Formats: sequence, C-alpha cells, structure tokens
Amino acid sequence: MRTDLHELLRSLRVWDPEVTALPSFDPGAAPDDPLALFTDWFAAAVAAGQTEPHTMSLATADEDGLPDVRIVMLHGADADGWSFATHATSSKGGQLAARPYAALAFYWPVLGRQVRVRGPVTAAPSEEGQADLHARSTGALAAALTGRQSEPLTSLDELARTSQDAWERAQREPEAPVSSWTLYRLRPREVEFFQGDERRQHVRLMYRREEAGGWAKGLLWP
Repeated sequence: MRTDLHELLRSLRVWDPEVTALPSFDPGAAPDDPLALFTDWFAAAVAAGQTEPHTMSLATADEDGLPDVRIVMLHGADADGWSFATHATSSKGGQLAARPYAALAFYWPVLGRQVRVRGPVTAAPSEEGQADLHARSTGALAAALTGRQSEPLTSLDELARTSQDAWERAQREPEAPVSSWTLYRLRPREVEFFQGDERRQHVRLMYRREEAGGWAKGLLWP
C-alpha cells in the first residue's frame, strides 16, 4: 500500500502535550550574553531527554551564492564562538573557504525550542583541530581517516573495505594525524532564541553584536 505523504502530514501535531512540556520563557530575565542563555537551554534540553541535542543544521553557500545545509555536531561553544569540524576538502569545507560565513540552527522539540546563530567562520590552528579529533571516539577517528568526504563513491563494497582499513588503523594509532581535518569556529553576530507556545504566541529573543563588543537584545514577532 502506497503511503500518502499529505495524509501523513495532516495527521501530525506539533508539540503534542503527551510528550512535550513547553516551558515558560521570560526574555526580560535573559542574561546579557547569549552564550550564557545557550548553555542554560542546552542543559535543559539534555535534562529533558532530548535525543542528540548537540546536533545542529549548518548552512553555507557555494561560490555562486546558492545555499546548502546539512546536520553536524557541535564541538563546543565559548567566547571564541560555536565550533564544529570537518575535512577542509569536503563540500562544506570548500564552501567555507570561498564564503567564510555560515548559520547554525538547533531544534529541541521536547521543549519547543530553537536557537539560530549567524556569523563569520574561521579555521582554528591545525594543532587544535588534531587535538579535537583525537579527543573523540575511535569511530570518529576512523571516519576521518577514511577521508574523501563528498567525493563520488564507486560502490558500497569499496566503502566497506576502506572503512575497515581505517578502523584498524584508528585502533592501532589513536593519535594518527588527518591533515585535512579542520576545526571551525563561527563567531556569532546574531543569536536568536525561540520558545514555542501552544497558542502560537511564540517568544523570540534576538541578540545582535554591537560594534563596541557587547550585545543588544530585542524581541521579534513570531
């Protein structure tokens, strides 16, 4: 029996109260720095049992200005920016080299919350990227050693052989270098916090970086 996409879509409900507890959000009590609020919201998502709360959408643009997006993992967030990693030779690595500006989006449906971040992106020094890689799992190192991200693949058999070789090397050499692996940092110019509301009176708080280095806060219509 063929699935009817439109029927499935009409059957879905956003923020079902049986599985979602929408918290209140008072933007007037928000801290002056968006990083502090992000840390609180991230901790709340973890405590609420949100699956993989550290996954985020990363949007970039190619040389022609056409948008591209994919899911990646947050590697950290501090005064230097929100960080993620990939091969410099991958599609997103090439796009960031050509247009070093990106946007991030987090969605934590268990709380009805989103966070959007936009700003310029810079590559961290190579030694920081290697340290980041080697602090991760054997599987992460094996995937990095497999390399050739975004290149055409001949067959799944080729992938299996190359991946197995990479796993064996990662186990033998946990500090094996991967020269193309790069840690990127997005320094935010804008950070938006979105709190969903059952009556669609969503609260949106926008932080914008000021020239003096601080942050200006303001509400947005939902």
